[in-house]
Amino acid sequence: MESLRIRGIAAGIELSRLTDLHTIRSAIALLQRSGERAQEAGYEVQELRLVTNPLVARLDADRRESVLGALQEIDREVDAHGIVLSIGPVLLQDRFEPELAEWVARLTQATRAISFSIPVGSIDGGVLGGAVRTAAQVIARLGRVDPTGVANFRFAAAACVPPGTPFFPVAYHEGAASLGFGVESAGLVRAAFAASPADAERRLREALETHLGPIEQLGRRIAEAESVRYLGIDPSPAPGPDRSIGEAIELLTGAPFGSASTLQACATITAALKSLQLQTCGYSGLMLPVLEDRTLARRAGERRYGLQELLLYSAVCGTGLDVIPLPADVSVDLLTRLVGDVATLAVRLRKPLSARLLPTPGCSAGEMARYPDERLVPCRVFDVDTGDAACQ
Repeated sequence: MESLRIRGIAAGIELSRLTDLHTIRSAIALLQRSGERAQEAGYEVQELRLVTNPLVARLDADRRESVLGALQEIDREVDAHGIVLSIGPVLLQDRFEPELAEWVARLTQATRAISFSIPVGSIDGGVLGGAVRTAAQVIARLGRVDPTGVANFRFAAAACVPPGTPFFPVAYHEGAASLGFGVESAGLVRAAFAASPADAERRLREALETHLGPIEQLGRRIAEAESVRYLGIDPSPAPGPDRSIGEAIELLTGAPFGSASTLQACATITAALKSLQLQTCGYSGLMLPVLEDRTLARRAGERRYGLQELLLYSAVCGTGLDVIPLPADVSVDLLTRLVGDVATLAVRLRKPLSARLLPTPGCSAGEMARYPDERLVPCRVFDVDTGDAACQ
C-alpha cells in the first residue's frame, strides 16, 4: 500500500511504579505481536510506541532525582527492542518550575527512546501561564543539550491534548490498557487531489475511509485478541521523506504553500478528517511539521510563510507549531510568547495543539539548519522576531 503507512502502533499502559519492568515487558511483547500482525496484513509499520500514565509529574523535585535510574533502565529495555516510549507530562500543575529544565536535560542526555511533554492549556483550566513559562525554559535548555539541536524533538508543550493520542511526544495514557494507531497518509491525500481537485473534501473523505477502514478492522481484531481497549486511528496525514503534505496542498490550490488559498486547503483537509465514519483519536487534524516535509521546508526557505501563518493555519487544522527550526539565541521570553500563543489558540478553539520548537546550536535566522536525524530535512531557520521564514 504505497500511499499509506502505519506511522505508529501505540500501546498504553498504567504503571503504579517506574520499577515495574514486568508490565513494561508484557507491553513490549504485545507491541511486537501487533506489529507482526500488521505486517502480515501488508502494512509497513514505522514505529512501535509505548505510552504510560504521567507518573513523573506526580513527583516532587527530590523524588524526580531518585527515579532517573529507573527511567534509564526502562529506556534500555524499550530501546533494545526498537521501541520508543512516552512518559507523558512531567508537570501537571500550573506553576513556574525553572529547575525542571535541568532535570529534563539530564533525562534527555541519559536516555535515547523517551519522550515527554508539559501541558500548557486545557479546556477547563484555560491557558496555564506558569506551565507556559516552564515549557519555554525547557525548550531553551534542551536546545543546548547537544550540538545537533535535536533534543527538542522528544519534547512538546501540549494544549488540550487528550489521553490516547498515538503521536509523540504529546502521547500519554489513562485507564485500562489500550491500543491506538497513527498513520502516514500524506501520499493518500496527494493521490486524492491529483486525480481531481473538484469536490476535494468528498473525494478525500472517501479515499481515507476506503484505506483506513481495513486498518480499523485490523486494530479491533488485535485489541480483542490482546484483551485491551481499541482507541481508534489518529487519521492526521503525517508526511514522510517520500511523501509531502505540502505538495498535496499545492495540488489542491495550484499555488505554492503559503499563498492565498492555503488556509482554504487546510480547512478542506480538516473537514474531511473530521467527517470520517471511523473511530478516531488524538489530533485528528492536518499536520504541518516543517522539518519533516520537503515542500514545507522549501517554501519556508522561499519566505512564503512564517510562524504567524502557521498559527493561522492551525486555527482550521493541525497540530500547532511542529518541528520548527529557531535561532540558537532565541530568548526564553520569545519562546514563552510563542508557546502562549499556541496555548491560547487551543483553549479558545477547544482543540488539541502543541509546540515542538528546535533552537538550533550555531544557527541564526536565515541560515540553513541540518540535523543528523534522517526524519528531518534541511530547512532555513525561522525569524522569531518577525514571524517570517528569513532566508539569505
